[in-house]
Amino acid sequence: MTGYTILDYVLLAIPQFCFGYPFVMAWYWIAGGLIFYVVHERKLPPIDRPPPPPLGHYPPISILVPCYNEGENAEETLRAAANVQYPDFEIIAINDGSRDNTAEVLDRLVGQIPNLRVVHLAKNSGKATALNTGALLARHELLVCIDGDALLDPHALHWMVRPFLASGVGAVAGNPRIRNRTTLLGRLQVGEFSSIIGLIRRAQTVYGRMFTVSGVICAFRKRALQEAGWWSPRTITDDIDVTWRVQLAGWRVIYQPKAIVWILMPETLRGLWKQRLRWAEGGAEMMIDFFGPMIRGRAPSLLPTYVNFVASLVWAYCMVFSLVVGLLWAAGVPLPRILPGFQLVPEWWGLTLTLTYLAQALVSHFLERRYEPHMLRGFFWIIWYPLAFWLISTLTTVAALPRVLVRPRRSTWESPDRGLR
Repeated sequence: MTGYTILDYVLLAIPQFCFGYPFVMAWYWIAGGLIFYVVHERKLPPIDRPPPPPLGHYPPISILVPCYNEGENAEETLRAAANVQYPDFEIIAINDGSRDNTAEVLDRLVGQIPNLRVVHLAKNSGKATALNTGALLARHELLVCIDGDALLDPHALHWMVRPFLASGVGAVAGNPRIRNRTTLLGRLQVGEFSSIIGLIRRAQTVYGRMFTVSGVICAFRKRALQEAGWWSPRTITDDIDVTWRVQLAGWRVIYQPKAIVWILMPETLRGLWKQRLRWAEGGAEMMIDFFGPMIRGRAPSLLPTYVNFVASLVWAYCMVFSLVVGLLWAAGVPLPRILPGFQLVPEWWGLTLTLTYLAQALVSHFLERRYEPHMLRGFFWIIWYPLAFWLISTLTTVAALPRVLVRPRRSTWESPDRGLR
């Protein structure tokens, strides 16, 4: 074909990429999730059949609970942590300069929970600083980190420990489950954490490298953290950053779906936007901070995960471009010449993506049914996930990159939206 510029071909490729990328990645995650199930989950007992199988030995654990303005949640969280079924553990609550009554709540609980220690920081220095403080004060090698609103399953520590009994494991990602489901946004996020996040973490464990643990429930070896440089106060998402640095240090990070914690999530659009924008900014910071190590080949096995994130960022910008072009066309605005045959939405991709996502949702329900037996009751809400969350994920990704490029790094943190009260 002659007479066409490179720009013409790029414009022709954008719709194919917009609809081809999620199609390919969905089947990539489905395949990895099913392999994980066959290799790691199939023979394990369902979550409703305690107690879990015994371990050869039970290494002691330090539970770190960083708190900032958690006066409403701290007592429930710490009492749930104190009631876990595990023989040897301590709890360290770190009050990071809270402005509410968190300090008073924590001090009162010290006299009621025997294995609880409390640390008060003079000012809000950020979650990373709070975690580093707790880790340095911890008596034990294995650290389990949860948020100030998280309710640990009674057997969560047992399952978090199991992977560490193998050599080379530096961190473990747990399985957060949504506990506030009274609104449409809450119910949609149930589908997100099961059909998207859980499936991706299973697949990434199979493929060898994980993008991030869940900051709301994760576990680390102290040695791995020391070799990785501990948590960095220069990033807005400490969990993404530390996951990459632990893997760069040569340690494996894996997913343990039976290590369950119940969490609160935003139930307003404003709260959801702020949360997802922060997540997107953390991903953009990772892309910038680890560009050098990726180019120098320090961790070749991490390169596919890195390239996939870059591709997802490009995809978000392509989606916004396509949306703008579509709106301009609909408004009758004249546009520059585009290759003949250019289609904003290829005719057959809509149905293909719909069937692919339904297949992904069904596979996820098959995998997650042992953790939430009645998940199919929410299937109606889950099928609307792409419409709601692909849109907000796309917009936050596009907004995050320029913010990261021009805004100074900050270390302090804010109280997130914890749902309607």
